[in-house]
Order: sequence, then structure tokens, then C-alpha cells
Amino acid sequence: MLEDEQPGPTDWGATIGVGPWEGPWPDDPWYDPQLLAEGDRRNVVDRYRYWAVEAIVADLDRRRHPFHVAIENFGHDLNIGTVVRTANAFLAAEVHVVGRRRWNRRGAMVTDRYQHLRHHPDVGGLLAFAAERDLTVVAVDNGPGAVPLETAELPQRCVLLFGQEGPGLTEEARAGAALTVSIAQFGSTRSINAGVAAGIAMHAWVRRHADLGASG
Repeated sequence: MLEDEQPGPTDWGATIGVGPWEGPWPDDPWYDPQLLAEGDRRNVVDRYRYWAVEAIVADLDRRRHPFHVAIENFGHDLNIGTVVRTANAFLAAEVHVVGRRRWNRRGAMVTDRYQHLRHHPDVGGLLAFAAERDLTVVAVDNGPGAVPLETAELPQRCVLLFGQEGPGLTEEARAGAALTVSIAQFGSTRSINAGVAAGIAMHAWVRRHADLGASG
């Protein structure tokens, strides 16, 4: 039984999605019979209406971008769900959770079904993964020596690495990064939310490397 992915009606009172398929059912294998029969109320773009989860993942895999996202989870960071949801929106190759395996999936809004996830017990495991796949580790941190994200040249093949809310990146993560970038801030707060920072950095990568005509 598929779980309902729709969080509720829109502000206008209308239900998101579509009802049962009208007319003869398509015989393409990527359609889900249950969705065809009952309707598709999931929070997916229109091109994926009635598609099975496996079919959606397979189609996304054909188009994924070559950047990865990693976030440290030594303190059970509640921002990981937001990071996963944003990574799905920008079609990241994988999201890496470093530290604790368990994380709060509520903020992901079930996008973890479509986004590849990988766990590393420690930073060393992540760095080894990046080295094996020729991925440049880019730390996003506002500490000393950071280059402004707004002017930095983000590598196409990279891992965008974020620290947990509060303490930020561990010393091992900072030391293992080939490049550290910071996000410009103009207010009184020392740092911004880790989930927000991840979204800003991913969008910076998209602006530089993605085929913007292929979105939507």
C-alpha cells in the first residue's frame, strides 16, 4: 500500500494531484496500477503522475547532476530532512549523512524515496569516498580562510559539505576540504540555518553548471 504523500489541501481548498485514470489504462510498465485505480495525490511534478516510485527514480538517475551533498550528524541535526528535500529539487547525485545513521525524516517530505542516500560513520569515510570518485570536497563554513561563495568557482564534480546546526563543521571536516566557501551575510546573526545554507550553495552550483533549460 502506497502512503499518501500529499500533506493536505492547498490554500485555495483544492486537492493536489489527480483522480483515478479515465479511459483505458496505459500498458507502459512504469505506471503503478494502484495509482491508476485510486488517483495520484503525491507531491510530484506532473510528468510523474501515476508513475511507480521505482520508475521515477530510474528516470531521475538518467539526469542527475554530478554534485553530492554531505551533512554531519553527530548531534542528530533536524535540518537533514530539509537538505534531502532540497537535494532532490536540485537533482543531486547523492546525499551523505556523516555520523549518526538515524535522522528525522519529517522535513524530507518523503523525497528520500527519490533521492539516493549514503551513510558514513565518520568524516574519514566521506573523504575516502570523495577521493575514490574524484570529487572535490567543498566545505560551506564562515570561518577564517573561506572564499565568498558568490565569487568562488565551484567545481562541477564536488561534495558540498555542511556542518550541523550550532557547532558547524568539525575540525576534521575543515581540514579534509579542498576548498571552503562562505555565504555573504549582512545582519547581526553569526550564522544561518544549515538547511538554508545548503539550499543556497546547491543553487549556486546549479547557476554555474546546470542546464537551466531542462528544469521543470
